[in-house]
Amino acid sequence: MHSKQQLIRIAAIAAVAFASLLPAPLLAADVEKVLYSFTGSDGSIPYSALIFDAKGNLYGTTIVGGTNGAGTVFELVSSKGKWTEKVLYSFSGGQDGAEPFASLIFDAKGNLYGTTAGGGASGDGAVFELTSSKGKWTEKTLYSFNGQDGNEPEGGVILDAKANLYGTTTLGGTYGDGTVFELTPSNGKWTEKVLHSFNPNGKDALFPEAGLISDSNGNLYGTTYGGGTNGAGTVFELTPGSKGTWTAKVLHSFNLNGKDGIVPEAALIFDAKGNLYGTTTAGGTHDEGTAFELTSSNGKWAEKVLFSFNHPAGSVLYAGLTFDAKGNLYGSTYVGGAYSYGTVFELTPATGGKWTEQVLHSFDPNTGDGLVSTAGIVFDKSGNLYGTTYEGGATGNGIVFEITP
Repeated sequence: MHSKQQLIRIAAIAAVAFASLLPAPLLAADVEKVLYSFTGSDGSIPYSALIFDAKGNLYGTTIVGGTNGAGTVFELVSSKGKWTEKVLYSFSGGQDGAEPFASLIFDAKGNLYGTTAGGGASGDGAVFELTSSKGKWTEKTLYSFNGQDGNEPEGGVILDAKANLYGTTTLGGTYGDGTVFELTPSNGKWTEKVLHSFNPNGKDALFPEAGLISDSNGNLYGTTYGGGTNGAGTVFELTPGSKGTWTAKVLHSFNLNGKDGIVPEAALIFDAKGNLYGTTTAGGTHDEGTAFELTSSNGKWAEKVLFSFNHPAGSVLYAGLTFDAKGNLYGSTYVGGAYSYGTVFELTPATGGKWTEQVLHSFDPNTGDGLVSTAGIVFDKSGNLYGTTYEGGATGNGIVFEITP
């Protein structure tokens, strides 16, 4: 059903072909450990970032694999230094959904929420909830998209203070170019409302692949990999108004000027000052992706490229960024690095507003390591980094890894 897996494999093959022409990067001193290798029957191709619960257990999704081959939700539990994986739910590929690309979120009661790019009642994707009782998890489809109200939600959902869910669909809507939606609970049922259908007839954003973030005023922010003034993708904002209306605004249209990034596919993050940070899959000085910042002044947003990636530093950023307590940024690249199979990197602010990149780990195909990461990085309380890779591991189905600085 879905072509994205094939497209990103093409990117990997192209990057690997040029690996021998480039010098290997200088690696930082780190210790990377494979915590778990997926086997296929318990999930395959973990695409998204992990989340922690209060006990330090990890949760995530795999696009395919599981009992029915339609993807899974899994948990990893640590005991005495060993991690045990448990499949919480295997999607059937029917009305319950298929191909969960996105990360999960918890609500205050410990229930999990996520999306599937396929499946659902019409085959256009779904939003689901997983609830736990006596160690068993039950899945419920909260909403199935029908194309007109959205199609292929590849980003996750976020919750507001009233327990409403917000998210995006890559396709569908009035014009077929994606939507932003809201799901509202009432008496055990959920009602969907399209807040915005992206419009190809102007300079609107098109094709939002990542989830949203919100500020303290309830404004929503996201990225699209198409549309904008130059057709190279955007950062957009949706502002709530009176009577339930929302206004969409493009904050930045990425430029085809050989310096700016293009085609952003990851979610944004805020810093403490309300500046936005994100990544692009291509563009920049080497046309291999960028990390960027957007700052606001008097209602206008200015974009700055923090770092242009190249093959030794890592290439093609499908994952977003994560801050540590000191203001350094972390992420992963799909390809590039010492072995051309992706990296985990750190960006450190330097004098004069510049940022310095350091490769913390290059994924190594010769050691049973994971290969090609599309997921962001999360930290535990001790400052260790955790993530997933799309492929690699003992059986080639992807891994969960830990990096100890």
